[in-house]
Amino acid sequence: MVKLVGILNVTPDSFSDGGQFFDSESAFAQANKLFRDGADIVDVGAESTRPGATPLTPDEEWSRLEKIIQRLVKEYPEKISIDTYHPSTAARALKLGDVIINDVTGLSDPKMVELITTVKARCVVGHLPGGTPQTAHDGPLVDDMRQVVSDLLNKAAELEKRGLPGSNIILDPGIGFGKTLELNRQLLEFAREVPGYAVMVGYSRKRFLGDNRMEPEPNLEAGRTAIGAGAAYLRVHDVAGHRQLLR
Repeated sequence: MVKLVGILNVTPDSFSDGGQFFDSESAFAQANKLFRDGADIVDVGAESTRPGATPLTPDEEWSRLEKIIQRLVKEYPEKISIDTYHPSTAARALKLGDVIINDVTGLSDPKMVELITTVKARCVVGHLPGGTPQTAHDGPLVDDMRQVVSDLLNKAAELEKRGLPGSNIILDPGIGFGKTLELNRQLLEFAREVPGYAVMVGYSRKRFLGDNRMEPEPNLEAGRTAIGAGAAYLRVHDVAGHRQLLR
């Protein structure tokens, strides 16, 4: 059964909803709405990953997250994901409860690998060509599916070698991060390339969907493609629309 991961940006500058849920009360209300709409998991992020966004220090990031995470892990145990690439933020969140760590940099920091494998946390391993999310487009764009497959399978093998169960690993091909538009389209079907691993696909409102990317239909069409390819998780803004699609 495909699971829906609702996006909750606790940021002032995310590309589609920056500032809407920046304070903890509005963020909590939005999380409740996402669950009512049919989310299986809510993914909470405090740092915008759009090109050119200002990176946060770990302490700045946690100051935005702490109150909302404390409330959500009590209200929705085992259904909260944290979008972070800072090991200290991940460690603080894991002390509050059983959360999923969603690292768009693919656990590039050895300290994050150590943390995840030590506590046997559930994790999303994203694909990022290099650098940071904000600078992923500064270098040559990746245009080969084989590179994404190889990079993610190598990271998964490393994690399993260090004792993390494969069932705790979710692979995310990183649509929109340092890749050509054509490869982004191909990555909707990434799940076909990595049998044996759960795959999360995050295409929601991204530029490769075209000029109407903020409208429901391009997003739902991308969802249909990802579901057909065997994706286990869809990371989306429009939870209600995608729940109807799954029905």
